[in-house]
Amino acid sequence: MNAITHRRLSNFKIIKRGLFITLGAALMAVCLKSFFIPTDIIDGGIVGISLILSHITSINLGIFLFLLNLPFVLVGYKQIGKTFAISTLYGITVLSVFTSLFKDIPHLTNDPLLAALFGGLGLGIGVGLVIRNGGSLDGTEIIGILLTKSSPFSIGEVVMAFNVFILGSAGFVFGWDNAMYSLIAYYVAFKTIDLTIEGFQDTKSVWIISDYDKEIGDALNARLGRGVTYFHGEGGFMGEDKKIIFTVISRLEEAKLKSIVEDFDENAFIAIGNIADVKGGKFKKKAIH
Repeated sequence: MNAITHRRLSNFKIIKRGLFITLGAALMAVCLKSFFIPTDIIDGGIVGISLILSHITSINLGIFLFLLNLPFVLVGYKQIGKTFAISTLYGITVLSVFTSLFKDIPHLTNDPLLAALFGGLGLGIGVGLVIRNGGSLDGTEIIGILLTKSSPFSIGEVVMAFNVFILGSAGFVFGWDNAMYSLIAYYVAFKTIDLTIEGFQDTKSVWIISDYDKEIGDALNARLGRGVTYFHGEGGFMGEDKKIIFTVISRLEEAKLKSIVEDFDENAFIAIGNIADVKGGKFKKKAIH
């Protein structure tokens, strides 16, 4: 790869990242203006604090969104990296600007339950898009990203934990009914955040132990279009040699794979597990053959 091609690919990645961060921030701004603010359902994290302060002081929401998130951008710069900090600063700036510009955006519903469900769904997608493309829209997400490096919890779970406290505080300002609707919105949002970050394609890893490894591997390649990798193992009980096949399939191909394996070895050992995301190699989403 020459220098010009490498530069073009780098520029393409930057443009792609900027577009997705812009889309995510715009989607979050729409959800705030069309679902949450009209029904007094609050967002969580720094955005939730900004909503409370804006409600109390009548100062423009975008100002609080930008100023309160700046310290967390600095933390992100020191702990995660320059690219992340720049992407986060850009995302927060876009969010602040859009929430200020979307003054006359229509209110899509006055039903707080519908606002919680659909607002939470849209917000989760928006936040997930930004995080997946290397940025953040809220300081608590930065804390979540840092904590997930040393804990078994997902980003959505960490953000949800912070929001429980913030939503509790919001109950005194907006009322407890609205705080409970906000909790529903966040349950939907944090599930959607994880789904968006991890990927929408439900993929599975498959380990097959059989003496007919070559035949099964060839059949998986020919009939499912899936590549396979062979491993050599040793049985823990008898110490005999074991032949192991590894492959990755989509959820819809699971039944077909089992049928192919049983055609050659009804007693084959098959272990199937979920995979959050797949990148690289020759794996592509395929139809069942």
